[in-house]
Amino acid sequence: MAAFVYILCALTSVVCAALLLRSSRRTPSRLLFWSGYSFIALALANILLFVDLVVIQERDLIILRNVFTLTGVTMLLYGLIWEGE
Repeated sequence: MAAFVYILCALTSVVCAALLLRSSRRTPSRLLFWSGYSFIALALANILLFVDLVVIQERDLIILRNVFTLTGVTMLLYGLIWEGE
């Protein structure tokens, strides 16, 4: 059941990223751009969570997961603070 939730979270992040980036191309907005790339990083973190806890159980990928999560949150904060006029 946990694997299903991990996959569902990753798919949700990918769909959000696709919708934000598509909207960013139609209406050029820096906030949509940074939010879209933030969700790409968060989707990669969710995919790594699935790989870490379900596929490869011998190795610990927590540092790599946290790097992608921190990158995604940093991009989102940048977009919200400096580009969200």
